[in-house]
Amino acid sequence: MTTDPTPGSPRTLETVSRAFDVIRALEALDGAGVTELADHLDLSKSVVYNYLSTLREEKFVVKEGDTYRLSLQFLLVGEYVRNQNTLYQIGKSELETLAEKTGEFAHLAAEQHGLSVNLYKVSGEKAVGSSYQVNKLQRADYLHFSATGKAILAFLPRERVEWIVDRYGLPAKTEATITDREALFEELETVREQGYALNDEEEIKGLQAVGAPVRNRHGRVLGSISVSGPVKRMKQPEYHEELVEHVVNTANVIEVNVNMEDTEDEFPTFS
Repeated sequence: MTTDPTPGSPRTLETVSRAFDVIRALEALDGAGVTELADHLDLSKSVVYNYLSTLREEKFVVKEGDTYRLSLQFLLVGEYVRNQNTLYQIGKSELETLAEKTGEFAHLAAEQHGLSVNLYKVSGEKAVGSSYQVNKLQRADYLHFSATGKAILAFLPRERVEWIVDRYGLPAKTEATITDREALFEELETVREQGYALNDEEEIKGLQAVGAPVRNRHGRVLGSISVSGPVKRMKQPEYHEELVEHVVNTANVIEVNVNMEDTEDEFPTFS
């Protein structure tokens, strides 16, 4: 997925952009030496070494033998950012209760830069896919194939959704993923009408999820929650209805608590 600056955006500083290229490369390669990193980025070894030395001096990179890795400083920054997020502050305990009630994986997500960012995940006693869910916490992802993502998209302004689709497209994760623009907008209309979203094996074959939006008093979507589990269990009619009720009710509780905090100004529109 591209994260290039959009047309008309302010000019970026090449040195800063390249420093982030180095950081992303270290993440993608799970650590690397100077030569490997230079080859990966198509840069000279001297340039790469200078960037690594600077990042190491600023404590964002560590060196183990000849291998450079991202440091725990990123963990400290990430924890700070998450703990400052009001949706996370208010939704965390409710999500834990939801996971306990359902026994499944519960998710709390928000949209930023047109992508889905997982703020928190909780594993219930019968949850499946732990490794995959942990990995999802480490990356932003597309919105159109997850229950949390579709719950968010359904309540964003149409022009914002159009921008997201134009920028990132609708890549398929499985044969069930929606890859047609008009089909997506029809699906989002259904989500608005019923108040919840479904991910029916659209992200992982054999996994289904139910998601609901979290909105402020003015109807603006702040994020979403979902519960996911194996299709065989999730498609049982009574179980499915119970999960929908739990997810929607939990989202409503979070909404009430958000609005009681009067946090309108704490949820700016991100680009």
